Amino acid sequence: MWALGFLFCSLTMQPVAGTDPKGTWCYDSQDPKCGPTHWKDLAPACGGPAQSPINIDLSLVQRDYTLEHFIFQGYDSAPLDPWTLENDGHTVLLRVNSCQQSCPVIQGAGLPSPGYRLLQLHFHWGSPGHKGSEHSLDEKRGSMEMHMVHMNTKYQSMREAQGHRDGLAVLAVLLMEEDRDNTNFSAIVSGLKNLSSPGVSVNLTSTFPLASLLPSAAGLLRYYRYSGSLTTPGCEPVVLWTVFENTVPIGRAQVAQFQATPQIGPPGLHPRPLMDNFRPQQPLGGRRISASPGASIRSSVPTLPCLHLVLLGLGVSLRLWQGP
Repeated sequence: MWALGFLFCSLTMQPVAGTDPKGTWCYDSQDPKCGPTHWKDLAPACGGPAQSPINIDLSLVQRDYTLEHFIFQGYDSAPLDPWTLENDGHTVLLRVNSCQQSCPVIQGAGLPSPGYRLLQLHFHWGSPGHKGSEHSLDEKRGSMEMHMVHMNTKYQSMREAQGHRDGLAVLAVLLMEEDRDNTNFSAIVSGLKNLSSPGVSVNLTSTFPLASLLPSAAGLLRYYRYSGSLTTPGCEPVVLWTVFENTVPIGRAQVAQFQATPQIGPPGLHPRPLMDNFRPQQPLGGRRISASPGASIRSSVPTLPCLHLVLLGLGVSLRLWQGP
């Protein structure tokens, strides 16, 4: 997920170039010398506990009946405020934090009160023929992953929010590639062609209901929750993650447009396309993954003692049936 330092800069509407306070970082696809294994040298939290993303093992999740439905405010209608689409050299992000009155807010679903305001959404993707979601469900990945980044409304700034475990809430949606384009992504994909180099941003010609990018109403009831971190430096462990079980379709040609986004490269050279901009999955450690009442869970394989008792009982039954 997008770096917290960069999020703060977006809030203060500063230029993109040179805003990363954590130093130079990249993905292995850009340069292994500054890839994820080196992030802890720039930001110690990247090598610490409670990191994201993770694989969600459905045999380990625990049902939590307090994870009820979300309350979405400002998601069902196209806002009047303009949106900015931006290439920051590591991802494509859509800034929506310029709202004046009816800011998009999420509540409920077991999130701390009073609520979380949407700042931006961004994407992670792979390369042709390779999936690029950050999270996975039972090791199954999506072609892409969309993150909707929200800040707790009780905090006045990102600097304040980053000091609290409940500072951020991120909705993660896995996008599955299919032949047909998803028109709900058309406005974003159309804007990609104008992001000719890292640091370039453009105003979208039209806005749209943010709900159109999310799973259906029934799908919004099926999700997993865990405490984790940002997935880019500084990797601060201040994120309440919601990973939806239901995926959202995106067209194969639309995925290719994301994969053609120019990345940061050596000065004077033509930028190469940005691909595989996802962090490797991190250890779960002792963290709990909770499942909403509507989400799928999978029974774990019986333990050896239990299996032994089953086989013992089967042997006794056979001996009784065979007689003396």
